[in-house]
Amino acid sequence: MGIESKPKLGRQPQKRDAGKASEKRSQPEKSERKPQQRKASDKPKRTPVPVEITSERLYVGNLNYEVTEGDLFDLFSGAGKVQNAEVVCHRHTQRSKGYAFVEMTTIDEARRAAEKLHDQDFMGRKLAVTGAKSGGPKGKAAEADDIEKTSEDQSADVDTKSTDEQEAA
Repeated sequence: MGIESKPKLGRQPQKRDAGKASEKRSQPEKSERKPQQRKASDKPKRTPVPVEITSERLYVGNLNYEVTEGDLFDLFSGAGKVQNAEVVCHRHTQRSKGYAFVEMTTIDEARRAAEKLHDQDFMGRKLAVTGAKSGGPKGKAAEADDIEKTSEDQSADVDTKSTDEQEAA
């Protein structure tokens, strides 16, 4: 009884031609390759795009990671009355992300603060102060407030309808 070879299913290995190997592009030896190193000067610097100040809310970037909301409150109080200061932190580590939002009482005070504090040195770094792009925080707390307001508005509508129906009867 001889061992019968069953035909193999799937792809069969292809035999390489010795002539094809010479047709490949010759690559330089490892010792001949030059390592590609990036210099810090090669990297393009990103500068914040100035946003027109159309609200009381300001974006404050390039902050030292040790800056607190109290520090910002004190700094911006020199330019006008501060309504709120909020340092943005990482959700899990609670470490500052290096930027914050400061809300002034008027648009004029916000413009004055941006003019006065933009490119000023604060705790070892130059601040980037521009107008905030968004109108406010967009977290779960803000969404919950919106939901509560909507449900209150709807319940008020129901109350007015029921009183109107009672008066008509």
